[in-house]
Amino acid sequence: MKKFSLYILLAAFIFPSCKKYLDVNENPNSPTTAPINGLLGQVTYQSALDEYRIAYLTTNYVQYFASPNPASASDIYESIDASGTWTSLYNTMTDIYDMQQLGANSGSSEHEGVAKILMALNLKFVHDIWGDAPFTEAFTSETITPSYDGAQAIYAKCLSLLDEGIALLQQPTSAFNLDPSLDFIHHGSKSAWIKTAYALKARFLSLVSKLPSYNPDAVLTALNNAYTSNSDDAQITTFSSRNPWAQVALNNAALLLDGFLSTQYIDMMDGTIYGNFDPRLPMIATLTQYSDYRGTPNGVGRIGTGIDDEESYLKVDGYYSSTNSPLIIISYAETKFLEAEAKFRKGTDMTGAYNAYLDGIRANMNKMGVSAVDRDAYVNSPIVSVGSANLTLALIFKEKYKALFLSSETWNDARRTNYNYSGFSLPANAVLSTYIRRLDYPSVETSRNGSNVPTISGLDQKFWWDQ
Repeated sequence: MKKFSLYILLAAFIFPSCKKYLDVNENPNSPTTAPINGLLGQVTYQSALDEYRIAYLTTNYVQYFASPNPASASDIYESIDASGTWTSLYNTMTDIYDMQQLGANSGSSEHEGVAKILMALNLKFVHDIWGDAPFTEAFTSETITPSYDGAQAIYAKCLSLLDEGIALLQQPTSAFNLDPSLDFIHHGSKSAWIKTAYALKARFLSLVSKLPSYNPDAVLTALNNAYTSNSDDAQITTFSSRNPWAQVALNNAALLLDGFLSTQYIDMMDGTIYGNFDPRLPMIATLTQYSDYRGTPNGVGRIGTGIDDEESYLKVDGYYSSTNSPLIIISYAETKFLEAEAKFRKGTDMTGAYNAYLDGIRANMNKMGVSAVDRDAYVNSPIVSVGSANLTLALIFKEKYKALFLSSETWNDARRTNYNYSGFSLPANAVLSTYIRRLDYPSVETSRNGSNVPTISGLDQKFWWDQ
């Protein structure tokens, strides 16, 4: 029933925007309208799917997944054409822009506020993958070849959008209220959206941890207004068909070969690298024919035929890959690791940093349904329970890497830490001598707006925040 209801709701309310610069044949003089809550359904649902799209694009770079094919472009850092992801992001942002304008024009501060938060989320996705990108001119009908905004200006805009969204949602009245049945992320709760905006603000502020402008106090201030439990997480659990990670697992089971888990990831989880078995692994990965867990080396390709279970795959009906598994945008567990990092970098509350680090592990395990016995055995192991005096950033990011399995944010963390994970190495046959830092602009953009597309030096070119 959930699947059918979602299909009907979206089909009834979604409309084609007249402002998409990607849709070059649309008539800008023929505007269309839609109920504002119909747009709410579209933008909340598609924003969650955009989280998946970015995560799927980068899972090989962070070595959660490995390609079953030898020397696959996504494994060895060859250029890939991410036109589909680019188009999806800009289509989503166009609908968000429309909802923002309708909210502003109708006095619906609730819809305008949510629109600004979701615009910040999606625009930040674009920023993190490509850097400079169209924004200021991207959503009007005045040009189909919009100029590019600089990456630092986009980053600043993302932060200001969050602040503006928070202020709008704090207004006491709104002409229209969020429809709980069409808000697929927070079901109409203004307070939940405000918490998510603060959680995203803490994430965004943490991106610049390599720079002098990083401010741990600002991160901690945002976190003080963010999540307090797993029930606050920004996620969707209702889908038109199924969770897209479930489709990945099903595709592999149908011999379409996808969702092969990386050797690096398996070795991190099964005790090979750290000496302790992670109880979350059986909830994620399939057992091999040898009754153990074995990964696929990035760049090498599958060990066997791909149909004989010689390696481990994303599990059908696993925690992240069941039909109605939560598709998580940002979680309470992530905010605890952001807190641990900020307090560690500040250096004045190492006990607080250590407690937040442990709380992040527990939060993720509790969310996944790990038993209390297995959870406590893992947390209390000497590899994990090191004491505040022995806490390191490497430990914080190791546990965050595990807790944020299949999250788009992991690639940001990998770049922020220079891929400093134990056991992590360049993929076999890599065409770069160092780890990948960005993507090429997609052909859908270079073919239509090529005169404005910036020239890049290569996929090892670091962004302004990654110096």
